[in-house]
Amino acid sequence: MKISTKGRYALRMMLDLAEHQQDGFVALKDIAARQNISKKYLEQIVPILNKSNFLQANRGFQGGYRLVNAPREYTVGSILRLTEGNLTPVACLDFNPVGCERRNECITLPLWQGLNKVIADYLDNITLQDILDNYKARSIDNYSI
Repeated sequence: MKISTKGRYALRMMLDLAEHQQDGFVALKDIAARQNISKKYLEQIVPILNKSNFLQANRGFQGGYRLVNAPREYTVGSILRLTEGNLTPVACLDFNPVGCERRNECITLPLWQGLNKVIADYLDNITLQDILDNYKARSIDNYSI
C-alpha cells in the first residue's frame, strides 16, 4: 500500500484547517501557501472532502473552508479511505468476503488479513487532534535559548 499525494495532501489540508479553526473560514490560497501545495491540486481534493461532510464551505469575500466537526472527530483512517478508496495491502482484501477463488486454500490470506487489521487499527486510532498535540509537544521539547 502506498498513499498517493491526494491522500497526503488531503491530510495536510485537514490538519491546516484544524490548526487554524479559530480563524473561522480559511481561504484555500492560504492553505496552499502554508502547505506549499498547488491551489489547483487542493481544488481537486476539496469536493471529495466537502461531499462527505468533512468540510463546510463559505463563498464570497470572507469565504473559505473550515472543518464541520472538532479535530478529535476525524481519524487519519477516515480521511485516507475517503481520498484513497481503501487501505488494504493486497487487492484480494478489497472485497468482503474475500473475492479470490483461492481464498479457501490461500496460505498467505491470514497474513494479509492481519496486516490489514494492524493498518486499520493504527490509522483509525489517530485523530487530527492527536497529530496536532504531538506536534506541539515536540515543538516544546525542541525549545532552546
